Amino acid sequence: QVQLVESGGGLVQAGDSLRLSCAASGRTFSRSVGWFRQAPGKEREFVASISGTTSNTLYADSVKGRFTISRDNAKNTVYLQMNSLKPEDTAVYYCAASPNYGGPYYHASNYDYWGQGTQVTVSS
Repeated sequence: QVQLVESGGGLVQAGDSLRLSCAASGRTFSRSVGWFRQAPGKEREFVASISGTTSNTLYADSVKGRFTISRDNAKNTVYLQMNSLKPEDTAVYYCAASPNYGGPYYHASNYDYWGQGTQVTVSS
């Protein structure tokens, strides 16, 4: 079993930066991890993911060049550095861990463990 806890969300202005953290406890964390987000009235969407062993990364087109996903396996933590934030980035952000060490994975169906989410609000 893997437990995930997100942190680092908040209220910022457009153009600002935030770094989200996803801390894991439980079993080995060297698995593929993804970030997803869900805005009010919208479906959950993929943001970024990182593979378990090679740290290859994958990004949604909407965040490519602005967001960076990284991991520190010694700390059992995955980060999402978000720069040049836009109002349309406003959402609850969730991290998710896959039971697999490969990836990176795009589809939510590849992830078995989910955190509780952290709110990111970007004002214009």
